[in-house]
Amino acid sequence: MDYITEEKKKALIEELAHLKGPRRKEILETLEYAKSLGDLSENAEYHQAREDQGKLEDRINQIEYMLQSATVVKKKAHSTKVEIGATVVVKKDISKTPMTFHIVGAEEADMATGKISNRSPLGQSLFGKEKGAVISISTPKGVVKYTILEIQ
Repeated sequence: MDYITEEKKKALIEELAHLKGPRRKEILETLEYAKSLGDLSENAEYHQAREDQGKLEDRINQIEYMLQSATVVKKKAHSTKVEIGATVVVKKDISKTPMTFHIVGAEEADMATGKISNRSPLGQSLFGKEKGAVISISTPKGVVKYTILEIQ
């Protein structure tokens, strides 16, 4: 099952509106222009516009499917266990600096902003655990231990 936050749902709805509106119109205009250039078999502009149209329709279908099938999770005021939507502060056994991660569904994962998927190895290991728990994750460089310092 896929999960998305309220924020991601809103962003997907906005993206869908843009893709179905201005972006779809833009591609159709490009297609019409490319058709006017003549021979379609050797018309690079036409082929590129058709490819762009296919990618656009694929993304529209993907977003519509996510909005229909994903479970929207709301951040709880205070949770004692790690779950979707929780912010978790952990300390790696070899580091003195705590790290903060926001547990999200796979669609929202972005390690650069500290959002990790509940399906990632770290996300799976943290899921359902409570403050103070120590988890171990096998990595190519060996086993790494994390201690959960805080759950928000």
